Amino acid sequence: MSRIEVLPGLCSRIYSRHCLHHEDRIWVEKNCYSDLWIELLHSLDLEPLALFSFVHAVDFEGDQWTFFKPPLEVLRCLYGIDVQELTVWRPLIEHAVEHLGNGKLISTEADAYWLPDTSGTDYRHTHTKTTIVLANVDVQNQWLGYFHNTGYFELSGDDFRKLFRLDAGPDTEFLPLFAELVRIDRLVKQPKIKLAEHSLQLLRLHFGRRPLKNPFVGFSLRLAEDLPKLQIRGLPYYHAWAFASIRQVGAAFELASANLRWLASCGQPGLEAPARSFDIISATSKALILKGARAVNAKRALESADMLKQLAQAWDEGMGMLEQYLNQPTLQPPR
Repeated sequence: MSRIEVLPGLCSRIYSRHCLHHEDRIWVEKNCYSDLWIELLHSLDLEPLALFSFVHAVDFEGDQWTFFKPPLEVLRCLYGIDVQELTVWRPLIEHAVEHLGNGKLISTEADAYWLPDTSGTDYRHTHTKTTIVLANVDVQNQWLGYFHNTGYFELSGDDFRKLFRLDAGPDTEFLPLFAELVRIDRLVKQPKIKLAEHSLQLLRLHFGRRPLKNPFVGFSLRLAEDLPKLQIRGLPYYHAWAFASIRQVGAAFELASANLRWLASCGQPGLEAPARSFDIISATSKALILKGARAVNAKRALESADMLKQLAQAWDEGMGMLEQYLNQPTLQPPR
């Protein structure tokens, strides 16, 4: 049998997404790396809501917000998953056969041009770097089952050959794709309350790494500076800018809110209030990204002062309440 299945039983036609990717979310897609971890953990019967205590540390970096990625030590602490860089010294498909055959998964950079789940955006239209997880493969029949964005998908035929660069000649040189080995042989499925206890400990750690000053102040100044350039270069440039900036911070704080509400459901009353502040950041960011697109397209002024003030205020209030909560001398482990 030529098919190698690390996660047997998956089928893209009937795959059910985690609630973090349901259509009622403000940001259905967060970013490619965090999204695939949500669904991979979900498929392993693990709870992704415990993961996102680290997003409180996101900051405005100047030309973008932090592209938030689950720290590898957090994946190990919460779920027993070990992730190490894969040295891609031979064709990626050979690594896939070797390591998937040994029960490991591979996270790898990929060209969204060959990923049919991006139909309507990048598929067969735009060469865009993204990240996928190789879960199941059949080289003989040129078929791949993979995690990407909001779910589990399958591809075959020409997409398979192009994705793995099989049509290139033997002397063709490529820059190797960055890839990681994902070992799940020591998977830990903790009881909900124990998992929440560890998530709370990680929240305290990553909250200590939050920005030293309100990042929306710097973002507001940079937005005013960048807007004329965005209007000159038009919507394609704006969309790239918005993905690296507003979308990242909006999605991050939607996940921050979800994590706090999950902890509250595990016996930590008092976290709903900062979660509401982070909801404001998420929703206002979504409104701002749409309003910005209209202003850029029409080349008119962007009336964003009230939104930017609301974002900064919500960050101050949410972080202030969370700091007060975490500094309680009687803070108890989740029950």
